[in-house]
Amino acid sequence: MTSESTPWRPKAAVPGRREPAGATPTGTGLRRRRRRRRIRRCSLGLAVLLFGAAGAGWLAYEKLDSNITADTDAASELARHEKERPTVIAPGALNILVIGSDSRSGAGNSRYGRDSGTERSDTTILLHLAADRRSATAVSLPRDLMVDVPSCRRRDGSQSEAAFTMLNHAFANGGSACTIRTVERLTNIRIDHHMVVDFEGFKKMVDAVDGVEVCLKQPIDDRAADLKLPAGRVTLDGEQALGYVRARKSLGDGSDTERMERQQRFLGALVSKVRSNDVLLNPVKLYPMLDAATSSLTTDPGLANLRRLYELVHGLRNLPTDDVQFLTAPRTAYPYDTDRDQLVEPEAHELFARLRADQPVAVTKEVTADSPSGTSGKAADGRDGEHSYGDGKSDGKTAAGSGLPDRPPTPPPTFRGNTATQDACG
Repeated sequence: MTSESTPWRPKAAVPGRREPAGATPTGTGLRRRRRRRRIRRCSLGLAVLLFGAAGAGWLAYEKLDSNITADTDAASELARHEKERPTVIAPGALNILVIGSDSRSGAGNSRYGRDSGTERSDTTILLHLAADRRSATAVSLPRDLMVDVPSCRRRDGSQSEAAFTMLNHAFANGGSACTIRTVERLTNIRIDHHMVVDFEGFKKMVDAVDGVEVCLKQPIDDRAADLKLPAGRVTLDGEQALGYVRARKSLGDGSDTERMERQQRFLGALVSKVRSNDVLLNPVKLYPMLDAATSSLTTDPGLANLRRLYELVHGLRNLPTDDVQFLTAPRTAYPYDTDRDQLVEPEAHELFARLRADQPVAVTKEVTADSPSGTSGKAADGRDGEHSYGDGKSDGKTAAGSGLPDRPPTPPPTFRGNTATQDACG
């Protein structure tokens, strides 16, 4: 041996012997440090993804929320006339007036005609949601229905004259507030909320659900509506659907009543499509529909935010499509002008009274009674004060002390209409 120091060399690994932690640069300690670094990187990446998703979700929410226009002018005008408005007798039930505007102003609407600075309600639907949210009834009110339109404040601040005229003149005279006041006078039903949808919003909603299937008994070739379709089952995109529900003289008998029934069948098919595709439960499908629905929507301030709209829709998620009903208010030709309509009484009064009290009504494709609604004002035995609803059954009322046995309750009155589950070609 020499006196000089021997250079250090790592010991050879002994098979079967564990080296102490940190004994060498390539030992267990280094592996642990590397694992901790990987965990920290993964945690940081996950945090970035979570914050990114939350940020994207917030931006999406803000966009949808900002799409909705609050109709503050209508709210102020209705507040001025609060004393004349009907009282609520069925707490929990909701009555929403849906107005389809024929305005040519706004993005995408100019193609449907020149904007004259005024607009009329191309479609007016009174939507009643039962307090238990187990049924929904949509009543179309003819735009040519002769009604008492009150004096209303115009857009320029002037006041219109009260008049007996067509329903859609109310919207032209004083916008949604005037229409609401007119409908409330007509039906004695308190309108809780209202929505105004224009052409572009309707088209976007249809496209968002990838079209809606309808059944055509014969081919359509309507140049005015820019609509050319074959007979049979056809899936309409947004542009085609708009032409289909707006066309009048070229389809059916050319009447507004036939057009309203066509609109009701289409809306039923749209509801069915949304439910069958689970749109309400699928965020990927729900967002485009919400974006379409809100981008051209004007509502009362109570509904003019995404949270309130979501709560309304969410409350209807379990509503059976069999109980989503569409019908037209009982009407007939106005005797002094057959191009106009008037309500049929007492059927219309019965319909509105039941909706106001949150009582059920029923619809059927065909009615057997002579009345347009399938109801009559006398019982099957001819006694006044009892009602027969086209089925030969009494309403079960008996005179006090008559000694007659109680009769079973009658089914709700039946009106001509359809439900969301009825097949388009059925």
